[in-house]
Amino acid sequence: MSGVLDGEVAVVTGGTSGIGLAIARRFVAEGARVFVTGRRQAQVDAAATGLGPQAVGVRCDVGNLSDLDALYDVVARDAGRIDVLVANAGGAVPAVLADITEEQFDATFATNVKGVLFGVQKAMRLLSPGASVILVGSTTSLRPDRGLEVYGATKAAVRNLARSWTLNAQENGFRVNVLSPGPTRTPGLLGIVPEDQQDDFAEALAAALPAGRLGDPDEIAAAALLLASDAAAFVNGAEWFVDGGRTSA
Repeated sequence: MSGVLDGEVAVVTGGTSGIGLAIARRFVAEGARVFVTGRRQAQVDAAATGLGPQAVGVRCDVGNLSDLDALYDVVARDAGRIDVLVANAGGAVPAVLADITEEQFDATFATNVKGVLFGVQKAMRLLSPGASVILVGSTTSLRPDRGLEVYGATKAAVRNLARSWTLNAQENGFRVNVLSPGPTRTPGLLGIVPEDQQDDFAEALAAALPAGRLGDPDEIAAAALLLASDAAAFVNGAEWFVDGGRTSA
């Protein structure tokens, strides 16, 4: 049985765990060859092994332009093009205004904004005509959470980049959309509190959502698959909230 992405080449940054890994897994299941990245070699190797022979792992810190060049050199050598690019790599260090440090600010913007901008720019030489570029945003761009001011600001910047690139869609040669998850049960989300507090933290988050539960990474991956596919060929410049109703409440 053929898959939705049969023969397609995809790159998923931050693809070693959580939402990124779920997206990579869904793409592989639908027939794509997937390049996944992460900052730690052991995690990259484990993810690629788990995804199977259709996956290639590349260690890459998206905030480092030399790493991005090396990533796309691998893709150029092994596949020659990119049909779907998912800019998923991101991170957050919880801190309220009085406690935010310059190091935290620089690191968060380097990964979440610089990494997205140059990750897309440097991929352009490989993007096939009409390629789907998916930027992973967040509901915090509209509904900030306490202690995540810098993170929310980076995701608002990501949304605005997508708007700008949509205006130049014909010149750029790709379509771009933002996929914005709400609170989703991932190691990254739960890891912002100590392990012995994670269950209570998850329950509190779930109680605040109209859906009454956290999202599952596979649910986010299902939306990413639709954006990646030809079924969404006329979807450009959109922001899709997969958030259990958070931004509507």
